[in-house]
Amino acid sequence: MTTGIDDERVTRWLLDQIEGLTAPFTFELITGGRSNLTFRVTDAEGRRLVLRRPPTSHVLASAHDMSREHRIISALAGTDVPVPPALGFCEDPEVNGAPFYVMDFVEGHILRSAAEVEKLMDLDTQRATGMHLVEVLAALHAVDVDAVGLGDLARRDGYIERQLKRWHGQFQRSQEQEKEGGFFRPATIVDEVHDRLAASIPEQQGVSIAHGDYRLDNTMISDEGRVAAVLDWELCTLGDPLADVGTLFVYWADRPAEGGGDVRMRGATQAPGMPTKAELAERYGELSGRDVASLPYYVAFGHWRLACIVEGVFARYAAGAMGDQSAAAEGFASQTIARAEMAMSVLDGSL
Repeated sequence: MTTGIDDERVTRWLLDQIEGLTAPFTFELITGGRSNLTFRVTDAEGRRLVLRRPPTSHVLASAHDMSREHRIISALAGTDVPVPPALGFCEDPEVNGAPFYVMDFVEGHILRSAAEVEKLMDLDTQRATGMHLVEVLAALHAVDVDAVGLGDLARRDGYIERQLKRWHGQFQRSQEQEKEGGFFRPATIVDEVHDRLAASIPEQQGVSIAHGDYRLDNTMISDEGRVAAVLDWELCTLGDPLADVGTLFVYWADRPAEGGGDVRMRGATQAPGMPTKAELAERYGELSGRDVASLPYYVAFGHWRLACIVEGVFARYAAGAMGDQSAAAEGFASQTIARAEMAMSVLDGSL
């Protein structure tokens, strides 16, 4: 029995719903934890699929909506946005304890370190990877939401206002949980950044499908430096397209000066051939036709939102939901403050 998989029932479902498969199947957890669980499924003939399901505990239905993810990647099939082909959705929790969906396995690399990038790619391919990443993002934001059947996915206006309200409310609830668990420590800088963000929201430049967590390691990259598939759609909604660019930049560290630092400690975006944030912003502006002058605001918002998310993880430790791991709890507590400080720094003019 694989944790998160009812082998017998899922096997029957796969054979009934997807043509051309041969039992038995092996199920291997690729990613998991506090986010949705992703399994590689391999049949007796070596065909590979991917199964996505919610975590097995501490689940918020709104945050782990499998039907929503399946709907989105199904709708994007045939557009200029590369997504894994959707193969089937199971809404019956009797099959596997929770709804799940299955998609085809896409070959490629998930890039997380500069050393890995340099091993796989020459300088030109590294640059192509970064540029294609932002080109795919512009393509996502160009999709006609009504034409692909996603016009009712969410409200179209007031995206940042709604996000500020949602995440600030979650942050405040997390602080209350910490008090109950005896782990409380003040994080007033999160409130301060919220107030500054709320007082200076840029005008939303149209509506688009907003991925919500668009970054290099949420994509599969081909050997040629192309985005083979965009992954992890659990935060996707309709909203302000520049918020996705801001999120991309939160996770995009520019390459260091020539010869600077230890390559083994650098993230993938710091490989020597990768484009800079300035180059990515310019390319996005060219392709989208949007004014990118307000991007620092969205980067600050991205850091602040991440601070609120991390605070939620800290609160679960404080409530005892993750056992006695006080050292890890302290680490998350400090990450909240650090992210909020980064947001404040960007608002003060340091991108």
